[in-house]
Amino acid sequence: MSKNIVFSQNAPEPIGPYSQAVESGGLLFISGQIAIDPANGEMKMENIQDETRQVMENLGAILDQAGYGYENILKCSIFLSDMNLFASVNEIYGEYFQQDPPARETVAVAGLPKGVNVEISCIASK
Repeated sequence: MSKNIVFSQNAPEPIGPYSQAVESGGLLFISGQIAIDPANGEMKMENIQDETRQVMENLGAILDQAGYGYENILKCSIFLSDMNLFASVNEIYGEYFQQDPPARETVAVAGLPKGVNVEISCIASK
């Protein structure tokens, strides 16, 4: 089975030895995205709503680069620094999935890269 590495200049560059996304067998696996603004490399963490929106926009840029859209997402994994952020993250996340939202899980973790509050990864299919 072949794999295609997907890279979008409209999403942050990986901060470690991983790809933004890998496409294989009709599936797109997008690595966890955090609130790095790809335009300037700065963290967008003024509030959890802005942070979540930047994460979702980063996912969208990678989806677009590979020829997918939010409607192609099958599953998301959401990692939070604190479950008290769940309602705020859920509100913004829901704006991107008005119909037929993907499967997902949301978990609180001990820590996330660069001290962020939310990280989201996903799997999409055409």
